[in-house]
Amino acid sequence: MARPRSADHEIKRRAILDRSAALFAQNGYDRTSMAEVAAACGVSKALLYHYYASKETLLFDVLSVHLQELLDATHAVDTSLPPRERLRALVGALLDAYRDADQKHKIQINEMSKLPTERLNVLIGMERDLVAIFADAIAQVLPAIGRSKTLLKPVTMSLFGMLNWHYMWFREGGTMSREDYADLATTLLIEGAQALSPATQSKIRRRA
Repeated sequence: MARPRSADHEIKRRAILDRSAALFAQNGYDRTSMAEVAAACGVSKALLYHYYASKETLLFDVLSVHLQELLDATHAVDTSLPPRERLRALVGALLDAYRDADQKHKIQINEMSKLPTERLNVLIGMERDLVAIFADAIAQVLPAIGRSKTLLKPVTMSLFGMLNWHYMWFREGGTMSREDYADLATTLLIEGAQALSPATQSKIRRRA
């Protein structure tokens, strides 16, 4: 019979994830040992292995929990909002979900490929689900872009480029708030895509 989990099992597991993320982000996944993780968590290696059988499983859980939180944040946005308001709400929700998650986001960008194919594909599937939510919202705001197979993806990924790399320069309490940046990114995306002339759109299609 399986031993029941303690009442604080999830609290301890989350603490391990957070401290592991800090180490992976600072030192790199390959250069971080389970012994270092255990020391950072203030637990023995034996107790750490009680929660995570391997460093690979630990990395996967750090990323899967992070991506699920991003998906949960976007799923919470009201789908009945007018198209532009919904897109702005999605951008704001994602930026808010990134709050205090810079280390996990850095790991997602730099370390995810270290996982074996089966686990990597699970995470890629979660990323694609997130991209699909934004692509649908962009298509609702910009129907001409939405109808273009060659334009919708690059326009959507351009938005993610603005959001995914904001952690490199954004500072809490700086001259621009998250809400301000959500407004800026949404406006740049929509107004910029609307400025694509029919001739420009046709040229992009021919090159694709």
